Amino acid sequence: MAYMKDHIDKFLRYLEIEKAASSHTLRAYRKDLEKFFEYIKTKPESIDMIDVRGFIAGQIRQGLNKTTVSRRLGSLRSFFKFLHREGYIKTNPAKLVSNLKVPRLLPRFLSVDDVFSLVERPEETGFIPARDRAILELLYSSGLRVSELSGLNVDDINTREGLLKVKGKGRKERIVPVGSKAIDAIKSYMVERIPLKSKNRALFLNRTGTRLTERGARRIVVKYARMIGINGQIGPHTLRHTFATHLLQSGADLRVIQELLGHSSLSTTQKYTHLDITHLIDIYDRAHPFAKDQHDDVS
Repeated sequence: MAYMKDHIDKFLRYLEIEKAASSHTLRAYRKDLEKFFEYIKTKPESIDMIDVRGFIAGQIRQGLNKTTVSRRLGSLRSFFKFLHREGYIKTNPAKLVSNLKVPRLLPRFLSVDDVFSLVERPEETGFIPARDRAILELLYSSGLRVSELSGLNVDDINTREGLLKVKGKGRKERIVPVGSKAIDAIKSYMVERIPLKSKNRALFLNRTGTRLTERGARRIVVKYARMIGINGQIGPHTLRHTFATHLLQSGADLRVIQELLGHSSLSTTQKYTHLDITHLIDIYDRAHPFAKDQHDDVS
């Protein structure tokens, strides 16, 4: 169905140019849409809400988890909204299809002791251990996404001021602070990479002197986590989540954490507020000017 491929290509170009969608996002949209049109095998203008519901129900029957199916429904909504706006169809058939109830699963976070053990695990000298230590330190120090880490260039970091220029989702730039431990690790790594004589602008390189990929960065985190006995679902996002959690536990303002993480919406940042009620009460007691008086009145 060549015309269908044309519609999908136009939609993806729109996302890439107008919405600055990442290559990962574009691949996900393409896969979702191709799955749908493999199922429906008809023109967009002939599709109705029942067709979309049938596809969603079929995906669930096939055993796909609700998170994936929910994402596919979101992809269809966006795609048909684009076609409707461009005049290809009269209505959006996915608009009124009910959302799935998806359990909000939070990624795990590490204790302070586990983080210390992790970042100190690359003990040997040389290019690879120095690079890996710098990566682990920076992920925890600044709460970066793995795509942001992989995309860093040498001139993005100011080691003297302890600041880092990060290009986040939608190519939005933000400036984040970098802790002294991470700065020291990056300086050591920069010395170790000199023999590579690489002219690549990337901050983190692989053995061949080319940019370290997102997959490569994930493997590094998993490798050292296993070395210290941490198994299961762990990766760069675990350190990002740990960064946010530890800031929140130390009393940092949620708006500050939102800015540091590069979240466009505060509701996204609120996913990190999984502290137990005892800890929240403790922060309240220490921070709120009337808290002590109110507790005294109760007693």
